[in-house]
Amino acid sequence: MKIRHLLPAVAALALAGACATSTPYQAANTSDRGYSNQQIENNRWLVSFSGNSLTNRQTVETYLLYRAAELTAQSGYDHFRMVRRATDADSSFVPVGGTYGHFAPHYRYYGHHGRLFYPSYYRYDPFWRDAPDYREVTRFEASAEILMGRGPKPDDPAYFSADEVLMNLSGQILRPAA
Repeated sequence: MKIRHLLPAVAALALAGACATSTPYQAANTSDRGYSNQQIENNRWLVSFSGNSLTNRQTVETYLLYRAAELTAQSGYDHFRMVRRATDADSSFVPVGGTYGHFAPHYRYYGHHGRLFYPSYYRYDPFWRDAPDYREVTRFEASAEILMGRGPKPDDPAYFSADEVLMNLSGQILRPAA
C-alpha cells in the first residue's frame, strides 16, 4: 500500500483524537453535557453539571461547586448552602479492539486472483473472529439544591462563601476553546 493512501486515514484519526477531551465548563448544549440550573424560589436553585466519559468525578463536582458560587454572585447574594447534593455515575460497556475500534469501513473487494474478499472483521464465524473486547465507560453527573443568603456566612460547613469559592477554584476551571 502506498503512503499517499495512508495519509487521509492518518489525518482522520488525528482529527478524531483531537476531539476527544473532557467536558469543559460551559452551559449544557445539545449534547446535554455541561452545567444547567433552574430557579425554584427567589433564593433557591437546582444546579447540575454533567460530564462526558472523559470527565472524572472530581472535576464534575468541582464544576458544580463553581457554578453554584457563580450563580450566587450573579444573583447578588454573598453565600450559599447546599441543601441536597448527589453525584450519579452512569456506566456502560462499549466494544473496542481490532484495527478500527468500534467503527469500520464497509467494503469488499476482489483479491489479486479474482476471488471475492471480505476483510477479517466481516467474518462472523467464531473460528475466524476473536470475541470482541469491551471497556467500561462511566459518565458522572452532580446536582445540588442550593439556598442563597446575604451578609456574613454562617459558621457551618454546609455554607460556602461565593467569592472565596470563585477565587479558589478559578484555576481549576477549563473553559471551552474559542
